[in-house]
Amino acid sequence: MSLQEMLVDSAKAGMRLDLFLARYLLPESTPCGFSRSEVQRLIGEGEVTLNGCRVKPSTRVKLNDLVQVQRLPARASALEPEALPLSILYEDNDCMVINKLAGMVVHPAAGRTSGTLVNALLHHSPDIDGIGGERRPGIVHRLDKDTSGVMVIAKNAFAFRRLARQFMERSVTKEYLALVWGRMHPEAGVIDRPIGRHRSDRKRMSSIHYLSQKRDAITEWRVERYFSRIGGAEPSAVVSLLRLKPRTGRTHQIRVHLADMGFPLVGDKVYGHKKKRSRVKEATVPELDLFPRQALHAERLVIHHPRTDQRMEFIASLPDDLASLLKIVERGQWR
Repeated sequence: MSLQEMLVDSAKAGMRLDLFLARYLLPESTPCGFSRSEVQRLIGEGEVTLNGCRVKPSTRVKLNDLVQVQRLPARASALEPEALPLSILYEDNDCMVINKLAGMVVHPAAGRTSGTLVNALLHHSPDIDGIGGERRPGIVHRLDKDTSGVMVIAKNAFAFRRLARQFMERSVTKEYLALVWGRMHPEAGVIDRPIGRHRSDRKRMSSIHYLSQKRDAITEWRVERYFSRIGGAEPSAVVSLLRLKPRTGRTHQIRVHLADMGFPLVGDKVYGHKKKRSRVKEATVPELDLFPRQALHAERLVIHHPRTDQRMEFIASLPDDLASLLKIVERGQWR
């Protein structure tokens, strides 16, 4: 353990304490550091003081404030390594890029301590234990359980800090493919709607019926193709293939934005309400109606390597279930 002290200057005055520490606790050249979530944990456990007092992560620092941090060693994880399949697109000593399988939970939660991506990572790279927090080793960003696609994993604290900053500063490019109910119109646009917890269902998010606390959320989208049944005119297309670029990274952002616009993802059991599919009731394709997960795939990710700063682009091919579904709608032989 070692005590580290920082004095707030005029350029940093007014920042949230957790953000201030995540950005400035250690210089960029230092091969270790804290993510914002780890900083919040340290503050909550009393390892951070502001002018000698314990405060909340949201406290704004002022000019000449003294911030003291008692740095802790990384916690050993209580999670068990598991030999689960990983589709690895790239790997070196600093990071790993994978094509996450649909159905795999990224990190443990209440009632689930096995079968997750974190369990698989602990088996594949035992040294990753503790990076980014006890229950989130190496996890810089996440995908929903039933969303497939490309993810980057940090393998050491230096890489974690550098990659986390890229996501925080929105310098990362992310592209998704999605199949949605209805004819999305116009053919391109930007959804700029804040997202918060649904006011009547805390397990869901909403850009319409949210509680007072919300966060900005921006999703850019473009139609790749419309699909309609044989004999149908183009305006009666019942599903649309979209390419989406989320500029922010809110929980369920793409799913919420599309559903609240009236174009829910095919297969989305949480946000794909039947009333929003009334316009496409003529489509009685079992493969569409019974698709077992949201038809969403993180296809492309562009980052800068955490150590060399080299631009790196990764493409995750469509999984078999989505590729087969697209072949069905492409044929257009709907009854």
